Amino acid sequence: MRADAGGGPTAERLSGTIAIARLLCVFGIIYVHAWTGQTGDQLRALAGTWQAVMRWTLMEFLGRSAVPLLGMVSGWLLANRRSALVYLPFLAGKARTILLPMILWNALSIVIVSGAGYAGIIPAPRLSSVTWLIDELFCFFTPNDINVQTAFLRDLFLCMVAAPLLLSARSIWLVGIAAGLAIWTASGWTSALLLRPSIPLFFIVGILIRRGDLAVRLATVSPVLAVAPALLIGAAKIAVEVQPDAALVRTPYLLPVVDLLLRPAAALLFWRAAWLLAGSRAAARLIALDPFTFFIFCAHLILIWIGGPLIGALTGPLGSPAYPLFLVLQPILVFAACIVIAQRLTRIAPGTANLLSGARLARHHGAARAKMSGQRIDCRP
Repeated sequence: MRADAGGGPTAERLSGTIAIARLLCVFGIIYVHAWTGQTGDQLRALAGTWQAVMRWTLMEFLGRSAVPLLGMVSGWLLANRRSALVYLPFLAGKARTILLPMILWNALSIVIVSGAGYAGIIPAPRLSSVTWLIDELFCFFTPNDINVQTAFLRDLFLCMVAAPLLLSARSIWLVGIAAGLAIWTASGWTSALLLRPSIPLFFIVGILIRRGDLAVRLATVSPVLAVAPALLIGAAKIAVEVQPDAALVRTPYLLPVVDLLLRPAAALLFWRAAWLLAGSRAAARLIALDPFTFFIFCAHLILIWIGGPLIGALTGPLGSPAYPLFLVLQPILVFAACIVIAQRLTRIAPGTANLLSGARLARHHGAARAKMSGQRIDCRP
């Protein structure tokens, strides 16, 4: 059966795999942004300690794969809309579900996190100029200082703007564009056009995976092929990065290239794991969390800014005996807090929940009501 078939057990499992993959990605991203209680200079001084290695391992294997896989999933889903895409309504819908939530969450982060900084509760970025405020809201020129992950939504929306061009282009042209974006990513060159060129790179890879009907094939590769590349490349990268004075670190373009190779390798491992989980007894419970993943993605750094120092006062920062336990539990704590907030917000102010979740919580609420009344819900990805 084709991976994009309209029905059947393979299509149903693939839909579940996508939902679980998004969940795993957000879980991993939280490790990238986890509270450490240390400044940049202090983190560099701790490089090479076992806690620093543990943190880097979680970041590289569970975090760095997340954005590429999210980009690939978005491209894969879009590739099925080629014939049905009516550009202006499509773009308006993406503005409501991607761009508007980004702006709202950025505004909330300024009010909550900078407000806490002004109140002296936490050290946090503060309003320094009108230019900073505009850039922090819209991610025009740089990623955010506070809610750094929402810059992904900015570049993802630009991918949607280019959707007609990407979907109408021949695969050979997409390969060429992807190669150019890979070189751009490895070069480290920055531009306001694309804050992170790796995002459209993996978005295009997702389109190519759909065209090649490769989603299920990649999900069912042997465990050795899924695990070995990520372990080997990741171990090499971590071994070098935890030794900041090593000569290899100063070799031009080596680390960016290794990092670029690690991302699809780790994404494949995540995808394989999501496929296995989609066929397990835990699948239904994990898939039930999917409507909350976007909300958690957007909200988690605000919680870490505010809650990290509070819990960290008990555990201590990176380097303290109790810190590793706090580090491991941070995604679980964030997920639990965000789900409770989202559920209560849906009951108290469903319109606000609808805006902040890009309509995902509203669809979930409607699906739950329809399920109670016996209606059938379209659960296709």
